[in-house]
Amino acid sequence: MCVLTIGIDVGTSAVKLIVMNEMGEVLRTVSRDYPLYLFNEGWSEQAPEDWWEATACALRELTTEYKDIAAVSFSGQMHGLVALDGDGNVLRRAILWNDQRTQAECDYLNNTVGRDVLLSNAANIALTGFTLPKILWMKNNEPELYEKIAMVMLPKDYIAYKLTGIAATDYSDASGTLLLDVKNQDWSDKMLSIAGLTRAQVPKLFKSYEAVGNVSGDSAEETGLPASVKVVIGGGDQAVGAIGTGTVEEGTCSVSLGTSGVLFVAMNDFAVDTSPAAIHAFCHATGRYHMMGVTLAAAGSSKWWVEQILDTADYSAEQKDITELGKNKVYYLPYLSGERTPHNNPLARGAFVGMGMGTTRAEMTQAMFEGVAFSLRDILTRIRALGKEISAARIIGGGAKSPLWCQIVADVLNVKVQKIHSGEGPALGAAILAMVGTGAYATVEEACAKIIKTTETYTPNVQAAAGYDKHYQIYTHLYGALKETYTKISEV
Repeated sequence: MCVLTIGIDVGTSAVKLIVMNEMGEVLRTVSRDYPLYLFNEGWSEQAPEDWWEATACALRELTTEYKDIAAVSFSGQMHGLVALDGDGNVLRRAILWNDQRTQAECDYLNNTVGRDVLLSNAANIALTGFTLPKILWMKNNEPELYEKIAMVMLPKDYIAYKLTGIAATDYSDASGTLLLDVKNQDWSDKMLSIAGLTRAQVPKLFKSYEAVGNVSGDSAEETGLPASVKVVIGGGDQAVGAIGTGTVEEGTCSVSLGTSGVLFVAMNDFAVDTSPAAIHAFCHATGRYHMMGVTLAAAGSSKWWVEQILDTADYSAEQKDITELGKNKVYYLPYLSGERTPHNNPLARGAFVGMGMGTTRAEMTQAMFEGVAFSLRDILTRIRALGKEISAARIIGGGAKSPLWCQIVADVLNVKVQKIHSGEGPALGAAILAMVGTGAYATVEEACAKIIKTTETYTPNVQAAAGYDKHYQIYTHLYGALKETYTKISEV
C-alpha cells in the first residue's frame, strides 16, 4: 500500500504544504500567504490565527484529492513567541524570529544573569531573536498579558495544537527558546525560573519524528483530514530543512539562502561555542545535535537590492554581466536587519563600500552576492575553529536558484556546493519526518539515504577562491570600522 504524508512548512511569508509518497516523490504542492506586521523600526509580528486559517484552507484543498494521508508533520519558523491563556486563546500577536525589540532584555540576560549561566544551562547566549527575551519583554512591557500566560509555544506547535489539542514541541525548535538544556535534552529549570514560568507553562517535549497524537474531531471537520491521521511534531525550519537536504550524518553541512542565510553542520555529539561569536548549539531533528550560524539578510538582501533599489523583478538580467569572480573591489555588508552571527548586533546596518566613478550596476549586484557569501564564511570560519572540517555543503533556499550565487558561495567558502533534486527544503524534511513517524522508515537517516539525491555540483575555482581569500580579509575589517557609527545612527 502506498504511504502518503503531508509536510507543512509554517514560514514567515506563507505556509507551504506538500504531499509525498514513501519513495520521496512530491505529488502536490499548495501554499497560502498571510500578513506580516512590521512597525516601530525592527518590530515584526504575525497572528497565529492567520497561520491556522491558511493551513486549514490548504489542507482542505489537498484532502479533496488525497484521502489516504497517514501522517502530517511540520517545519516552522523558529523562536516566535505564541502566548496562550488558560482557554487556549492567543493573548497577542506572535513576536517573530526577526524582531529586534528585545536588546534590553538580552543585555540583562548576557550581562546580569551572565553568559556563563546561559551557556551552562542553555548552551547559547541571548540573542534578540530568541524566545526567552521576548517573554521577558512581555513581562516588562505588557505585564497584564504576561500574567495571563498559561502556555508558551512556537509557531509550528500552535498548528499541531490546533490539530490535536495537545501542547507539544520538539527538541530542535525548543533549542532556540533559550529555555532548553540542549545537552541533556530537557527543559532547564534554571532558565524557566528566569522567565518566571513553570513546566506546566511549556509544552511536552518529543523527538521530531515522534507522533504526539491524532487529528481531533473538530480539526478533522475543519481540515478534511481523517481523525486517524498521525500528527508528528516535526522541528525548527533549519533542522528540518537540513533533513530535506540529507544533512544528517556527522560533519555534513548545508547552506540555506532563504530570507535569512544559515550555515548548518550536523554532529553526533554535543558541543558548545563559548566565544563571543555565538555559534548556536542546538538539537538536530535526527535526535542528535548540530551547530549553526545565521546571517539575517541573505535572499532578503537580493530582494531588497533588485526590487527596491533597482526597481525590477528580472533577477537573471541583473546577473548576466557578472562574469569575473574574485576580483570585485566593491564590498557589501548585508546587515539590513542587524546581524546575528558573529556580531550579535541588532544596530548593525547594510553598507556598500569601495565604489568609484566607474563602478557599474553589475559590480554592485555582484558585491551584494559576495557580501552574503562572506557573511556565511564568517560562520564557517568559527565552526572550523571549533574543530569541524567541512569540504562540501548542500545548498537550498530561493537564492540557490541562481547558478552564479551558488558558484560564488563555493568560491568564497572554498568548498564543493551541491544542489539536490528537490527544491522543497523544509516542507520535504517535514514530510520525511512524517514518514518516519508512520514506521515506513526506521530512522531519519534511512529515509534520507533513500529519498535525497544530489544533482549539480559547483566546484571552487582555484583563482577565484584565492582572490576571495584576500577580499574576505578586507570584508572582516569593515564591520569593526563601522561599529561605532551604527550606534551613533541608532541615537539620531
